[in-house]
Amino acid sequence: MTDDYPIREVIPDIKRLLAANNRLILQAPPGAGKSTILPWNLLNESWLEGKKIIMLEPRRLATKSVAVRMAELLSEKAGQTIGYRIRFEQMIGPATRCEVVTEGILTRMIQEDNALEDVGLVVFDEFHERSLHADLALALCCEVQQIIRPDLRILVMSATLDTANVSAMLKGAPTITSTGRQYPVTVKYVAQEKDLSLIAGVTRTIRRALTEQSGDILVFLPGAGEIMRVKEALEQDNVQAKVCGLFGALPFDQQQEAIFPDRHGNRKIVLATSIAETSLTIQGITTVVDSGYSRVPRFDPRSGLTRLDTVRVTKDAADQRAGRSGRLGPGVCYRMWNEHMQHMLLPSRQPEILEADLAPLVLELHNWGILNAEAIGWVTPPPAGTVNQAKTLLQQLGAIDDNGITPHGRLMLRLPSHPRISHMLLSIERLRALAVDVASLLEERDPLEKSAGSDLTLRVDALRKWRRGERVNVDTRLLDRIERAAAAWRRILECKVDNGNPVDYDVGSLIAMAYPERIARQFEKFSPRYKLANGRVAKVPDHDPLVREPWLAIADVDSGQSEGRIFLAAALHESDFVHLASPSNAVVWDFEKGALSATTEYRLGNIVVKSEPMTNIDARQRVAAVCAAIRSEGLRMLSFNETNEQWRARIMSLRVWRSDEAWPDVSDENLLNTLEEWLGPYLENVSRKQDLSRLEMGTILEGILPWELTSKLNSHAPARLNVPSGSAIKIHYHHDGSAPFIEVRLQEMFGLQDTPTVNEGRNAVVVHLLSPGYKPVQVTQDLKSFWHSAYHEVRKEMRRRYPKHHWPEDPWTAEAVRGVKKRT
Repeated sequence: MTDDYPIREVIPDIKRLLAANNRLILQAPPGAGKSTILPWNLLNESWLEGKKIIMLEPRRLATKSVAVRMAELLSEKAGQTIGYRIRFEQMIGPATRCEVVTEGILTRMIQEDNALEDVGLVVFDEFHERSLHADLALALCCEVQQIIRPDLRILVMSATLDTANVSAMLKGAPTITSTGRQYPVTVKYVAQEKDLSLIAGVTRTIRRALTEQSGDILVFLPGAGEIMRVKEALEQDNVQAKVCGLFGALPFDQQQEAIFPDRHGNRKIVLATSIAETSLTIQGITTVVDSGYSRVPRFDPRSGLTRLDTVRVTKDAADQRAGRSGRLGPGVCYRMWNEHMQHMLLPSRQPEILEADLAPLVLELHNWGILNAEAIGWVTPPPAGTVNQAKTLLQQLGAIDDNGITPHGRLMLRLPSHPRISHMLLSIERLRALAVDVASLLEERDPLEKSAGSDLTLRVDALRKWRRGERVNVDTRLLDRIERAAAAWRRILECKVDNGNPVDYDVGSLIAMAYPERIARQFEKFSPRYKLANGRVAKVPDHDPLVREPWLAIADVDSGQSEGRIFLAAALHESDFVHLASPSNAVVWDFEKGALSATTEYRLGNIVVKSEPMTNIDARQRVAAVCAAIRSEGLRMLSFNETNEQWRARIMSLRVWRSDEAWPDVSDENLLNTLEEWLGPYLENVSRKQDLSRLEMGTILEGILPWELTSKLNSHAPARLNVPSGSAIKIHYHHDGSAPFIEVRLQEMFGLQDTPTVNEGRNAVVVHLLSPGYKPVQVTQDLKSFWHSAYHEVRKEMRRRYPKHHWPEDPWTAEAVRGVKKRT
């Protein structure tokens, strides 16, 4: 019977609103019947005009289960009025009017038929899960609706949802709410002991619930691994209940066994992932045990890897989990955390678009003709950095270019897989059958134990031996699942099965096609550490046979903190990937040899595959390398002499003194910053340090000074000063424009009344007066004052120390002399 489903109360309003609007939001809690009752109740509406209803589900299990349940309610089988499509499987027929599909299937349908001509309504079920495909499909449907099909209806359904954001994206779409049917749930907080493992804590709580409650128990665990370990622990305890797992990788018959009551009336314990939070109604559940964790995929832009993180459940998900116990009557939920932690939970989960690998999304957009992700409406826009990273990968795979999607990209898009896997399947025709086996293994759980090592070739070999009927020590149920996927790929790609012994290097070549940035080179012989082309460092397990291989192609690796762990890889021969390496000329200065070193390097990202000497060095590269060396070592690499340094100091002083004039900046910092401009033309033939020492630095430096200032330099800041003795004394300048100075013997200055100046008389020169033995006697910037006062004291001392020299009483009129003038 379906009359008791709460959704029936609002179906008339939904029909009325969809007749008047092409967009609608429905908020209804789990168990209201929105997934199984509503769609087929809309099939005869006049606005549908005989067209189909497409309903999206976020998971394959829910897709198939919902379709089968709807067909049962119509006393039919799936494939008649109600059908479904999931990856590698579909059940539809000519009479099918409502298709339940996974979200990626709808995107493919839109790409193949932009107008969705035979579709009248698209229903987005469980939209609160905010999967990447759902966000993309909604954005594309809105585009179709706005541009081509204003008659296309869009219905967004959710158990818990921030309807304001979705309504805004849908241009103010009306919202209708179904209160649902929910019995009260008693929540028991079961704080775990600090040293107790998750598995032990969950097992203990389940045993408590079995004793305290009646009915079936639904247990939420992070993933399949935890489910299998708890199942094993319960079975070892001989619990008086049937224990069932429920996760995506299970065969459909085992999933159905978990969903429906036990045929023999036994109590049942269902161990499930977050797959059981919504969509699925698991019959007979009165008690929920919530571990408080879920496992979510998160893309790490730094490493380019997607990892599965075990995270705390969010508050909305915890509420949904608890609500599963209140479907039939009053229920109980055991939460394995304390009440204080409950208040610290995040209110809701992050949309996947903020944390996912966006390569599939970007490829879909390019096929749609959208090269800029910002050009389409989103509920939550994708991060620009992750979009750009996805573009880089797709360009590397040859799927897109500056003009949009390539023919190869369109072929990739037709295959129901990640662009990496699609590219691998299409790239090496002679290895097509092997590529199918590799793809199937990569997309399923590892069939071998960790102790088998990380060589993917061993997995291919095990699969092929099993297909040949040989005995293998592997979970055959998992191999059967892998083979079903491989068979589906062979049908799509029209290739035959290959059961020959796989070649290690062929497997490695295929992995390298899918993950070119994960080609890795061994640090040293037999080392477990490898450097990846993306710059990361990762290790194979200790004693792994792959340590014999200098090159690996890595299929599965975690991002790690400092070093990642390699889970699946294969040996790679250099000849199989050297064509992927980009040649670049590396011209650098070898400081030990004091000369240029020039090689052609063939690089894969951060890895040098090989290098060879360059015979001809491009002049621009030569100049760039020498300039880089000078910047590293400083101007001391150049043969600057005292004259050159003083020339620079004169220029820098004039920059300070005459700031309104265009005196160039010849400071160390600016000369280093502008090496290519003033020194570059003279470096085109420099190969070694000796060549630098032969450069005429005076001539080179003078080229920096504008010609109109050349004559002013000598008049404003002369290099030498003529003194009364006839000597031309060198003037010492400072870069900061402080007063210049001369060092001159006192006797050469007799008769000079005023302090000498430069810069057209604006700047006085500091005079360092020396004895005949060139020892400092006096420093002054006021020569007239010195002659008047201090000279007479100095004269007394000089006459005593230098009696052969002439020390006149009147320095104003005395003759200036260079050498010794005898006393008269």
